Amino acid sequence: MNENLERFQYLLNKALDEALTNSERIEFEQLISTSKEFQDEWNSLKKIKEISSTMKFKNPPEELWDKYWLGIYARLERGVAWILISIGTSILLIYGGFKLIESIIEDPTLTWFLKIAILAIIIGFVLLVVSVIRERFFLRKSDKYKDIKR
Repeated sequence: MNENLERFQYLLNKALDEALTNSERIEFEQLISTSKEFQDEWNSLKKIKEISSTMKFKNPPEELWDKYWLGIYARLERGVAWILISIGTSILLIYGGFKLIESIIEDPTLTWFLKIAILAIIIGFVLLVVSVIRERFFLRKSDKYKDIKR
């Protein structure tokens, strides 16, 4: 009986996920037909799945969100998270950039002309990214429309 229970539970999970093969489906139906407990469990879990698939979360009112974003904790939490993500990403990009430049310089198969061209592209890209980030930072502070809602 214990072996049947383990097999039933395995097949039950696959049946709920609709992942049974034809042979497993036949075996599962045989197990259900032989045991009232198995049949009851299958029916109850099938109902739970149907009910939970039709459920939706209720969106909170807009006023609640406005009040939430006025709180210092919410603003601080997001700010700190973005700062940590930015620092970590910057460190990884700088490290990767140095390793890339190092591998280009040490590669004996590349001519000096190609090395200079590749390095110029990398440096130009970095300068462009820094310029865009700096511009975004500056505009964000002086954007007169940032508090207007659409």
